[in-house]
Amino acid sequence: MSLILKINSEHPEIKKVERVIELLKEGGVMIYPTDTIYGLGCDIFNKKAIEKIYQLKKRERKKPLSIICADIKEVAKYAIIQDYAYRLMKKYLPGPYTFILKAKNKMPKTFLSKNRTVGIRIPANQICLEIAQKLGNPIITTSLNVSGEEVMADPKELSKEMQNKIDIIINSGPLPKEASSIIDLSGDQPIVLRAGKGDLTPFKY
Repeated sequence: MSLILKINSEHPEIKKVERVIELLKEGGVMIYPTDTIYGLGCDIFNKKAIEKIYQLKKRERKKPLSIICADIKEVAKYAIIQDYAYRLMKKYLPGPYTFILKAKNKMPKTFLSKNRTVGIRIPANQICLEIAQKLGNPIITTSLNVSGEEVMADPKELSKEMQNKIDIIINSGPLPKEASSIIDLSGDQPIVLRAGKGDLTPFKY
């Protein structure tokens, strides 16, 4: 049975966040709101929880997952940030962007693409930032849907079968079905890979 929580999006209640952290450390999988769509996530260092997410989404193992970091300082522990990329990230984060960066060795291989890059998010959503900060390491972020099917904008859209396999549901009501923009910052200049939410003008060279 899922633990369903309503957490204040501007001032997350400490006890509720601590309960989420406790379950994540035990290998729990959660649904949570971001500044774009709902995310399906867990602790990036819990292999069983990661496997569960792949099973829930029916996602191919060769398709890597992205992560949410609490801040740019934490990003720098897991990925290489070039000077121009740092300036862009500092200006536009937190925000609705997924930035592709070259990964450092500390990053678990599960999250790496063939060219050793990883998707990084710092959403403008205090709930997931608090969770990542208090957990002490990043959390997985992947859209709430079965691979190939439409993204769910509300946890109420979950099938009973899927809901019973989720440990924590942080419900903020319906969210717009607008995903993050994906920008590759692993090369010498930014490349827009997917146009989503957020201003793309600064990233078009």
